[in-house]
Amino acid sequence: MEKREFLYEGKAKKLYGTDDPTQVVVEYKDHLTAFNAQKKATMGGKGRLNNLISAHLFEKLRDRGIPVHFERILDDVHQLVKKVVIFPLEVVVRNITTGSLCKRLGIREGMELPRPLVEFYYKEDALDDPLILEDHALLFGWATREELDTIKALALRVNDELREIFSGLGIILVDFKLEFGRDMEGNLLLADEISPDTCRFWDRSTGDRLDKDRFRKDLGDVLGAYEEIWRRLSGGAGR
Repeated sequence: MEKREFLYEGKAKKLYGTDDPTQVVVEYKDHLTAFNAQKKATMGGKGRLNNLISAHLFEKLRDRGIPVHFERILDDVHQLVKKVVIFPLEVVVRNITTGSLCKRLGIREGMELPRPLVEFYYKEDALDDPLILEDHALLFGWATREELDTIKALALRVNDELREIFSGLGIILVDFKLEFGRDMEGNLLLADEISPDTCRFWDRSTGDRLDKDRFRKDLGDVLGAYEEIWRRLSGGAGR
């Protein structure tokens, strides 16, 4: 698959066109950002790890019947995906209290929720991606009722599958962010990435953070945490 014209650059990825108008190439960057890109860094090897982790998890989810934009991995930092129009929504699924939820509501960190909490955020960097009600998405035309219901149901399915995968690896899936889009044929697909950039992972035995919180909170050894996630997912075999 030939990588052609540059299409878009985000905080952690670049998109390129291909010789197929229904597919694009995603290039994972070594950039790290937090707090809506107010904190930035570069970490050599991070792009490779996120590419490998995301590809692995998309394959697992696809095998379990969840529709994904992922097609196949191309090399260490590139993967081929279906071209989608992304909904201007970020979907956050929370299993344990931490992060902005604790700050917003004044609750303690580490409470296991009796059921997963699904939150919607409006994807707009200039507004710091504000938390919204489902009615906001409906009234402002960001998604239909049917789309929101499908997105929420898929997000909860993803949560069930990922919790099972990571539980077997001694990792607690604390929370994570998803994005969805429609492909050229109108199919609603899980898109973006699933990685330590977009998920919070806690080691079940030690409580160690194995995700981007190590960068947010200046805990050190960020790359080591990402490497540990990939080591467990790949069974130590690498790729």
